[in-house]
Amino acid sequence: MSNSLTVCEVDTCLVKKVEEFRFRKKTNDAAIIMKINKVQRKVILEQEFEDISLDDLKEELPERQPRYVLYSYKRQHDDGRISYPLCFIFSSPVGCCPELQMMYAGSKLTLVNSINCTKVFEIRNTEEISEEWLRSKLGLSS
Repeated sequence: MSNSLTVCEVDTCLVKKVEEFRFRKKTNDAAIIMKINKVQRKVILEQEFEDISLDDLKEELPERQPRYVLYSYKRQHDDGRISYPLCFIFSSPVGCCPELQMMYAGSKLTLVNSINCTKVFEIRNTEEISEEWLRSKLGLSS
């Protein structure tokens, strides 16, 4: 499907920002929130957060508008190692504008491919976001 329809392009500045985010040296949980600029039909950076918990992140997401989130999660392994899986979260709340839902859904694959993310999750209610939710999505025990 190399000829698939692209609803919105991914801003080149955003791709660069994600690359910097991926290789950042800080050791805390962090997030990038992305949105679609409807006029330009581009996925752009909305906000960037350092040292943000999932509980705080869900407070930053709009209740009635879709958003994309890239979350760097500090994971402590049983053997003492620490890893930082990058998780892509597509928030598409129930009750948001159908036109926006379609734009975001139609642009998700292009964005995921552009930023080269493999851990991709979707939510329909921002209240679902929690450490337990993310750990279960990553296949980790509580």
